[in-house]
Amino acid sequence: MQSISTAVLDDLAPQGVLRAAINLGNPVLAQWGPDGEPQGVSVTLAGALAHELGVALELVTYDAAGKVFAALETAAWDVAFMAIEPVRAEQIAFSAPYVIIEGTYLVAQEAPYRQVAELDRPGIRIAVGQGAAYDLYLSRTLKQAQLVRAETSPAAITLFFEQALDAAAGVRQPLLAAAAANPGYRVLDGHFTAIHQAMAVPRGKEQGAAYVRCFVERCKASGLVQQALKRSGQGEVTVAPAA
Repeated sequence: MQSISTAVLDDLAPQGVLRAAINLGNPVLAQWGPDGEPQGVSVTLAGALAHELGVALELVTYDAAGKVFAALETAAWDVAFMAIEPVRAEQIAFSAPYVIIEGTYLVAQEAPYRQVAELDRPGIRIAVGQGAAYDLYLSRTLKQAQLVRAETSPAAITLFFEQALDAAAGVRQPLLAAAAANPGYRVLDGHFTAIHQAMAVPRGKEQGAAYVRCFVERCKASGLVQQALKRSGQGEVTVAPAA
């Protein structure tokens, strides 16, 4: 194991343990396992980082990315797994992405929409999970459609069904799962954004951030990211290229 500097440990494990924020609201990154414990690519990476640092791992779980970001205010975590977004980057130092996923729409089977751009019209209502990467993106880019926010991404899908909204925005994989479980719905083929999932460290921790950037590149190059995706049933998700 390589030697870890005191500065890196002070940044990433200031309490002697690595507190990793895990967003269970995005099943591509993390899910509850059959043993009742979190599993998935983000959990695997968190464990690998803790092992390298020679410290214990403490998983701090959340059900939405927006809540992970909000927890910065209380310094509740040391590293997190979040999509790269300009608003977040003001307070977070991101690695290069380790996974790239698509933001798209779930619609009713009989809906007239075939392209994602067709939903940006007056009177169109789109369910989103508050504070998710696609919420932040659509908030910046939509000109006419209205966003209807739910507390989490899974709750946004429920809101779409219950209120018969025009669409639910989200990550492709859980939207496909929702369509498969609810006949009469489909997911659009295109996407409105590519979501770059990265590791994150609070700003001001330069040594820790630099270490995490190198760590992510090693995990992509070694195949660890791809292996973790396959083990958690997400083998078709795209691993980001080397930075």
